[in-house]
Amino acid sequence: MAAEHADARPDPDALLQRVQREARTAARGRLKIFLGAAAGVGKSYAMLEAARKQAAASIDVVVGYVELHGRAETEALLDG
Repeated sequence: MAAEHADARPDPDALLQRVQREARTAARGRLKIFLGAAAGVGKSYAMLEAARKQAAASIDVVVGYVELHGRAETEALLDG
């Protein structure tokens, strides 16, 4: 019976490699690009809305530059 359970156990080296691979992937930054066919379709708004959701999930978010074009709603999202 003990031999049956030994076969079902995962390989510790394989587990360690998997954990290390997942840690490397989690530590890398991510770039998300928002594309739109025309001005005023909501790219900045969508980007800031997504950033707020990430920040609410305790994920660091960096915004480099946002052109507000006088839109108060977009500015409100940027201010948090």
